[in-house]
Amino acid sequence: MSAIPDQLPPPTAETLREAALRHLARFAATEQGLTQILDRAVMRWARRYASQGGESERIEAQRAASRAMIDAIVGDMRRIGALDDAAFARSRSKTLTRTGRSRRAVAASLAQKGIDAETLGEAMEEALGHRHDESAREHELGAALILARKRRLGPFRRKDADEASGPEQHQRALAVFARAGFGRDVAEQALSFDLSEAEDRVMALKSS
Repeated sequence: MSAIPDQLPPPTAETLREAALRHLARFAATEQGLTQILDRAVMRWARRYASQGGESERIEAQRAASRAMIDAIVGDMRRIGALDDAAFARSRSKTLTRTGRSRRAVAASLAQKGIDAETLGEAMEEALGHRHDESAREHELGAALILARKRRLGPFRRKDADEASGPEQHQRALAVFARAGFGRDVAEQALSFDLSEAEDRVMALKSS
């Protein structure tokens, strides 16, 4: 009996498809995200195969073949409705907004996940309102207030905070909003609310 272990079989279309279905059964994903998951599975095989003395030529050939299989699998998942970048963007837009993310930050996060600009723009308008309408402003203001509550700014500022540094404190608060992607007008309005109205707006956004 040989002391050399059998080399690992390469991923097949069947095993990659099973991996895709397992992942999608547990997590929402974009087309780019699922592609990366499957590509990492191929890379794990390549590393283990190489560690057993596998030929580099076969690794490169298998990786090339796997890319074609992955593209086909991702296409299949899209056709059966298991992948839907627009639905993902709509859902994640609402989720991120409810955690205090600005519209700009939401767009940046979703773009990093590979959602194209047209799909992203339409999905965000459906989920959060057209950029210039009242619904969009209410979502943005609610998100700013959630951030204010997290950072204890404006109406959520601690009662024992140093009041002597009011203007300086206000500028620091505006800087926090600016770094998070909120416009100056939204930041100023969020800071101007009293605690009761601020809490009401936070609850309204979280329950929408």
